[in-house]
Amino acid sequence: MLASSDVNLLLETKKLLSSKFDTKDLSEASFVLGIEIHRDREKKILGLSQKAYLEKVLKKYSMQNYKSSPAPIVKGDRYRKFQCPRNQYEIDQMKAVPYSSAVGCLQYAQVCTRPDLAYVIGLLGRYQSNPGIEHWNLVKKVLRYLQGTKGLILTYRRSDSMHIERYTYSDYAGDEKSPRQDTYSLSQEELYREKAQSKPSLHRPQYMPSL
Repeated sequence: MLASSDVNLLLETKKLLSSKFDTKDLSEASFVLGIEIHRDREKKILGLSQKAYLEKVLKKYSMQNYKSSPAPIVKGDRYRKFQCPRNQYEIDQMKAVPYSSAVGCLQYAQVCTRPDLAYVIGLLGRYQSNPGIEHWNLVKKVLRYLQGTKGLILTYRRSDSMHIERYTYSDYAGDEKSPRQDTYSLSQEELYREKAQSKPSLHRPQYMPSL
């Protein structure tokens, strides 16, 4: 897949590759690596969706028929090291649970199109080496959340203004068993070139049927 703001450079690159390799021009990309690409050139909107991918993930872990959850994690939820397996029975019980595989699938979605999962995926990643049943239940809760939000589309809107925002939260007493300070940071960086910028945000696909 080729991408460039310079059409002439794009055509030259395609011509060069065609002279060296057997290639086939499939025109504009619409589906790449599990990511569906939507365009609305009139409104200058680019949308990225992983609905099909998330449906496969839900089916893989037999969660496709479960009732959706309104949020992946809520205030008051506590996940700590003491919830990890502490004896051989609990360790053997978790060996049959595909924890790492499921977290990996969720992480791919979070990196590509679901920034709303960033915190909970980071939390789940802490227990990759020794997850407990409570941590696995959180994975299933995230999957239930995706059941109700799998249709969300990450949209980028063109803008002529540059604005950088960063949100930071520090938790000094989140873990009673550890003196460690937890700091979470989320940035929205809108890079520009030739006064054209993209503002990312999550939206339900209201405008997409017209594409």
